[in-house]
Amino acid sequence: MAETTVPDLVLNNGITIPALGFGVFQTPPEQTITAVETALETGYRHIDTAAAYGNEREVGEALRRSGIARSEVFVETKVWITDFGYDATLHAFTKATGKLGLDQLDLLILHQALPGEFDLTIAAYKALETLLTDGKVRAIGVSNFMPEHLTRLLDAVTVVPAVNQIEVHPYFRQPEVLAADTEHGILSQAWSPIGGITFYRDSGHTSTLTDPVITEIADGHGKTPAQVMLRWHLQQGRQVIPKSVTPSRIRENFAIFDFALTDDELAALDALDTGKRGGPEPEQITRENFGMAIPEA
Repeated sequence: MAETTVPDLVLNNGITIPALGFGVFQTPPEQTITAVETALETGYRHIDTAAAYGNEREVGEALRRSGIARSEVFVETKVWITDFGYDATLHAFTKATGKLGLDQLDLLILHQALPGEFDLTIAAYKALETLLTDGKVRAIGVSNFMPEHLTRLLDAVTVVPAVNQIEVHPYFRQPEVLAADTEHGILSQAWSPIGGITFYRDSGHTSTLTDPVITEIADGHGKTPAQVMLRWHLQQGRQVIPKSVTPSRIRENFAIFDFALTDDELAALDALDTGKRGGPEPEQITRENFGMAIPEA
């Protein structure tokens, strides 16, 4: 067991979530068990997966193998757009918990806004509200929702999302979304927190990991660029879910609680924003283009 204790953040319904979690986006199923086991051994106590990742079963197996009490690990997963709709989303919960081997989820969120069929999104979210009322989930939320999507949702539902998981890193800060989340009391959860999905060939360096501003700050603290970026998120109040299948990097990403960035360093990182999204545009997510069948088992 790692000696470091990750600080908690309090969600808008009073539930706590570790400020640092472990993600398994694009982690092949055959590598997921080992990666999650390594993360749990390192000290991570929040695992973020999704139906669309195809590795919920392996996350569940790693949790069982760890021997760690269920109550000590915060488990989050996501409903994919092909399972939007009230009854379909209730069934998506059954599929997810069956694969994870759990009776209750700590956090269940909608993976995309699906703006072109937002009636399905609203129905799906109302299913999440039912699951919350029934005690089958401890908190509910959304992912990749822009301010206008949040407004449309909040006009139609009762429970304010606990989190909005969005792409955030120094090259793509999404300040308008962060501000909207804050306005509504929603925790911003950063996916791709170190810009791992990005390529910026026109900037003179290929990724955030080689950015001279970030590397200089890292050198000054005796840390890596990845550690600096994760610390930037934490100090600005975001929950962060880095991913890796490499044990040394999993441990490196956890070692971010023994230093602090100055206000000037935080501002320098903020100034790197290019406004260029690495992931797909939320408005372009449709069931026709991004639909996939989520298997029963």
